[in-house]
Amino acid sequence: MRLFLPSQRGPVRARIASLILLAGLVLPIWVRSPQLPEPEGNGLALARQRLPDGGRLARDLGPLHLEGAWQLTGARAGGYSALVPVGDGQLLAISDGGMWLHLDMRTGAPFRHAYDKVGLATRSNEKQDRDVESAFRDPRSGAIWLGMEGVNAIVRTDAQLHEEQRVQPAAMRDWAVNSGPEAMTRLLDGRFLVLRETPTPGTGGRLHEAVLFAGDPVEGGKARRLQFAGPRNFSAVDAATLPDGRVLVLMRRLVWPAPLTFAGRIVIADPHDIAQGETWTSQEVAVLASDMPLDNFEGMAVREGAQGGVEIWLISDDNFMRHWQRTLLWKLSVDPAQLPGRDTSKHIR
Repeated sequence: MRLFLPSQRGPVRARIASLILLAGLVLPIWVRSPQLPEPEGNGLALARQRLPDGGRLARDLGPLHLEGAWQLTGARAGGYSALVPVGDGQLLAISDGGMWLHLDMRTGAPFRHAYDKVGLATRSNEKQDRDVESAFRDPRSGAIWLGMEGVNAIVRTDAQLHEEQRVQPAAMRDWAVNSGPEAMTRLLDGRFLVLRETPTPGTGGRLHEAVLFAGDPVEGGKARRLQFAGPRNFSAVDAATLPDGRVLVLMRRLVWPAPLTFAGRIVIADPHDIAQGETWTSQEVAVLASDMPLDNFEGMAVREGAQGGVEIWLISDDNFMRHWQRTLLWKLSVDPAQLPGRDTSKHIR
C-alpha cells in the first residue's frame, strides 16, 4: 500500500511512519500474517456500525446503497488488501502478510470464519515475499490469482490457496516495491487487467500504468501496456468486473496522517473503450466520505445479487495499526442500469 497527502503529487508511504511518530504515535512493526477449511466460529468479532441517514448517503454514494457496515476485531482482523466472492454470502479476504480469512456473511446465518496462511512456494516470512495486494477467483474451478507487491508477480493457486505457478511479467518489472499490482481483475472475455497502485509522476496525479494480458498471465498471456485515468492523487487499490463487463475500480487517498483520515472513490470504466495509444478513462460512481464508517479501503468484491442487482463488498486494511485504524467491511448494492452510462464527456481523463 502507498498513500498520498492532498498537497503532494508523489507517494508518501516512506513518510507516513515519520509523520505518525511526529504526532506522538508508535508505528508497529509488520505483524505475522494468513489456508480454506469450512468457516469456524471463534477468534473474530463482528460489530455492526452506525450509518448516516439515507439522504446523506445518497448525496455521495449516488446509485449505490449502503446495506450495512461492520467492524472486525480480534487477533485475526488486520491487513486485508484483497477480497473475492467464494459462494452465496461468503467472502475470501487476503492480507498483505499472506494470510487469508474466509467469512460467512449469509443473511440470517450465524457469523462464521476460517483463517490460515496462503500456501505460497516461498519459505520466506518476509512481508515483501508474502505481500498479496490483489486477487481474482475463477467461480468455476476455484483457482485464485494473486497480485504480489514487492516481487511484482502474479501467482496462481488452487482452490485451497496452494501455489501452482507464478510469473513476474516484464511489463511490471519496473514497478516500485511499494507501488505494484494493487488492483487486478479478469474481464469477461478472459483477458486479465492489472493496475499499478500510484499515479505516474508528471501526469497530474491522474494516470496509472496498467497491463492488459491476452489470457492467463501465468500461462504466457501476451502483455499490453496502457494508461488508466483516475481521480487526482488517488491510488488504484482494487478492481472488479461487473456482470455486464464493465469494471469498477476502488480508489483511495490519505487525507491526513494524524489522526489517519482517508477518502475513497469508486469509478467505472468500460473495457470496450480501451484503444491502442489512448488513455483508458473512467467515470465517478461514488464518493466515500469521512462522515461514513470509513478507513483505508483496499479490497473490493462484486457478485450478482437478487433481481438483477449487484452486490459490492469492500474491506479496509488497518496496516496492523489497530489502535488507530479499523478493519471495516461494507456491503453495498446497485442496480447496474443506474450506473453512469457511456457519455465520454463526463469521463476522467
